Amino acid sequence: MWFFGRPGPSGFSQYSTAEQVTNGIDASGLTAIVTGASSGIGSETARVLALRGAHVVMGVRNVAAGKLVQEAIIKEIPTAKVDTLELDLSSMASVRKFASDFNSSGQSLNLLINNAGIMMTPFMLSKDNIELQFATNHLGHFLLTHLLLDNMKKTAHKSKKEGRIVNLSSEAHKLTYPEGIRFDKINDEKQYSKYQAYGQSKLANILHANELTRQLKEEGVEITANSLHPGVISTNLFRHIFTPPSFAEGFVSKLSNILLKNVQQGAATTCYVALHPQVKGISGAYFSDSNLAKTTELAKDMDLAKRLWDFSIKLIK
Repeated sequence: MWFFGRPGPSGFSQYSTAEQVTNGIDASGLTAIVTGASSGIGSETARVLALRGAHVVMGVRNVAAGKLVQEAIIKEIPTAKVDTLELDLSSMASVRKFASDFNSSGQSLNLLINNAGIMMTPFMLSKDNIELQFATNHLGHFLLTHLLLDNMKKTAHKSKKEGRIVNLSSEAHKLTYPEGIRFDKINDEKQYSKYQAYGQSKLANILHANELTRQLKEEGVEITANSLHPGVISTNLFRHIFTPPSFAEGFVSKLSNILLKNVQQGAATTCYVALHPQVKGISGAYFSDSNLAKTTELAKDMDLAKRLWDFSIKLIK
């Protein structure tokens, strides 16, 4: 964190907004998919990408809410190109349908923003019988990226423009289980911790981007894959932390108005990594406050990243 608003090497800080970090950038001619774009930093990311001229496809679980965001963006920016498609990251069938519909539409794809997520939920299984945080935050995005990658490769080759994949992780990746990823205990309810399971899913986001980087570089493809911490933002992700609601929840809510980022600041690092020329050619990196940041040693473990990749491939088959 760049304390007290002091800019980091990029020229931006924790207080920079998504509009500020993309000021003067022309994204016209680019197509971006933003998952979880019906609220919070996802909707602000979609708005700012559209403001800069990108054609934005919002992948949303709640289509009605997504349509309201789409209408609001077009009302503010009459020239905006925004579409809404249904996407439930906790369901592999939904992910496959979304990717199939998008690919069959003939649209190219330059930017994939893997933004959607759930946070610190009680133990639940997805529709595919996988622990819900791992299924939604990691596996759904892993499958989505897997299904859209050929499109991105063709687009990068044809357009001669660098493709960018952006995984929203979190500083919570530091709070995972001791072994990092519990491959043999993903669905172990007895040893489940909603905090560590969230950390595990966020570590997986970084490892996914890092292994993807290795493979893309090996192929010589002009697509980058990076991960980031958007900051601690006051959004409805926090609804599962305090169960039942308590005095602490009210206290944190008041404190959040002072300490936490607003949505405009929360979407900044995503928009910076997606669009800024400073990030060109950088891949397998981790960002925070629109600057390069440090991860844990587990997040740098390429053997762990490869093992997670192989594990994920088996789960999506």
